This record gives sequence, C-alpha cells and structure tokens, in this order.
Amino acid sequence: MKLKKTIKGRGAQQNAPNKFLQHIYETRDDFLEFCRIEGEEADDNRTQYIPIFPKTIVNKVTSPDVGMMYSMNAYQGCEHGCIYCYARNTHEFWGYSAGLDFERRILVKKDAPGLLETKLKNKNWKARTIVMSGNTDCYQPVEKKFGITRACLEVFLKYRHPVGIITKNALVLRDLDVLRQLAQNGLIAVNISVTSLSEETRRVLEPRTTTIKKRLETIRLLSENDIPVNAMLAPIIPGINSHEIMNLAREVSKNGARSFGFTVVRLNGAIGTIFTDWIRKTMPDRAEKVLHQIKECHGGNLNDSRFGIRSSGEGKIAVQIHDLVRLARQSYFKESSFPKLNMELHEQYKKGQLRLF
Repeated sequence: MKLKKTIKGRGAQQNAPNKFLQHIYETRDDFLEFCRIEGEEADDNRTQYIPIFPKTIVNKVTSPDVGMMYSMNAYQGCEHGCIYCYARNTHEFWGYSAGLDFERRILVKKDAPGLLETKLKNKNWKARTIVMSGNTDCYQPVEKKFGITRACLEVFLKYRHPVGIITKNALVLRDLDVLRQLAQNGLIAVNISVTSLSEETRRVLEPRTTTIKKRLETIRLLSENDIPVNAMLAPIIPGINSHEIMNLAREVSKNGARSFGFTVVRLNGAIGTIFTDWIRKTMPDRAEKVLHQIKECHGGNLNDSRFGIRSSGEGKIAVQIHDLVRLARQSYFKESSFPKLNMELHEQYKKGQLRLF
C-alpha cells in the first residue's frame, strides 16, 4: 500500500484542536495547504524557540504511579517528535496544539539554573531526587544551543544534591565531566530510553532522536564511567515494538544498563487523535491492527486514566507483554540492582554553609 505524503522530520502530521481554547484561530497551516493544492513550495517546518519566565522550576509530582517525587523541565515542547509522547498534552496549557506545535514551538526557561539554586538554598527544603525531565527531554536538540541542562547539573553538583535524568539523546555525553563528579558521590542516575532496535521503526516513531546505535553506545560509555544507567524500554506498543522486548533487554544489558523499566503505551487526551492520524499515514497496512491491540490493553479504549493500571495495561496482550518482561529480567538482569541516590550530602552541605555565618 502506498504511503500518504507526510511531513518529513516530524512525528505528528497535524495540529489537533486545543481543548482549552474556545475559539480556534487559523494559522499559516491554511496557507501551506493552499500551496500544496497549487503545487507551490512553502517551508514552515522550522523550529521556534520561545523564552518564558516561570516563577519556580521544581514541580511536586502527585501521581502515585509515576515513580518520582519531584521533576523539573528546562524546556516545554520537544523537537524529538516522538508520536506517542504523553507530554504532548501539556502544550495545550500554553495555548498551543499537542500536535505539530509541540515539536515546532519549544518554550525555553533560561532562568532555570537560578530558580533551581533558590530552591536548593531554601532552609526548609529536604533533599529528594529531582528528575530532569519528568515531561520533555532535557537533552533535546535545543540544549546544544542554550546549555540550560548543563548549568542545572552544575547547580546540583555545587549543592551536593541528587538528580535523575531521562533522555534519549547522546548529547548527555557532552556533560560527562559533571556527571562523573556527581556519580562519585552517589548523586546521579541516568535513564536512557530505547524503544526499538530497528532504525526504520525509530525514524518514523521518534524522527529527531539519536540513532539506536548511538543510544546503546551512550549506555556503554556512561556505565564505563561508573554512572548508573537504567534503560527505559518504553512505551511498548503492540504490533510495533512488542516483539522486541527480549532483544532490547539483551542489548541494553550487554552495554551496561543495571536495570530496565517499561510501560504499555496509552494515548491520552489529544494524543489518541494525533497517533491515529500518524499511523494511518505512515503504516497504513497495519494501522487498524495496532490501534485494535492498543485498545485491547485498555478496556476497548486508546487510553486508561486509572492509576496503577494506565501504564501497565490489562487483558491478554498486556499479560503477554508482562510475561516477556519478567522473562527478560530473569535472563539478563538477574544479578543486577540499581543503587539508591545519596540524600545525606545535601543536608551536610547546608549545615556546613550555615556554620560560615
């Protein structure tokens, strides 16, 4: 079956309506559609970097099944363009679409390092792991331009405070010098996302991300520098990468990952519409089968909002995924364990600073 024409280098192929907006304002997308009809060329696929100025940067995570207490995001929106990304919906809070806007309009928090320092200096703050990023990738391409993530890591190092990183970009290796120092004090854990071993799958699923080869190499280099790595084999999408679980676990283990986590894909909010449009354009021959299998994991829907179940799924297909995960852990991670981060050094640092006064 012939593929429909797609927007190259992007995951989403449309701007879904923003549920928070009463009125929908027409944008240059109409102009682009006119150009396509008339056979003219129009380039409106460039990424915009928009500065914003929040008052705080550390967020308390209230969802009981997320696995983190605090997160921070130097950027909103993500140029990686992963079609399944749960964070897409957050762009609607800023007045944008969860579709192409999420990939093309990146909100930049240049004040993040200073806001983080203010938080860590607060006498009432008790050390808890803060994860970069709980929402969008802190090492997405824009980081090369602004360096906000590196500046924040230097703040964590200065205050001897534990930090976690979630990324799928090899750019994390740029900051190996800071990461080594954090690791020497048990203050860092890195989570590298690896969703497939197929470059063809990666290119359509996560169009502007680091190649699979580079991601595995990143795991290896971090591990060789005694920086603990957890691999995120997530999300598992039935009919797309669910058959790769054993091979993925083997490869990340071989390259030094100490553990791995996973989730079953759920297409919450506008993502259901965006993903459905995307798969019908990029994988028309198996689109309905994949959508049906995702629904089977969530009681007949593309999404499930129930804590504890929403990311693990239920039903026969979800059980098969969990069985494969269990076997993969027994086969490749039986002797492995992931270290806990040091919560004591930050308190000792603060006491030492108080003595100066």
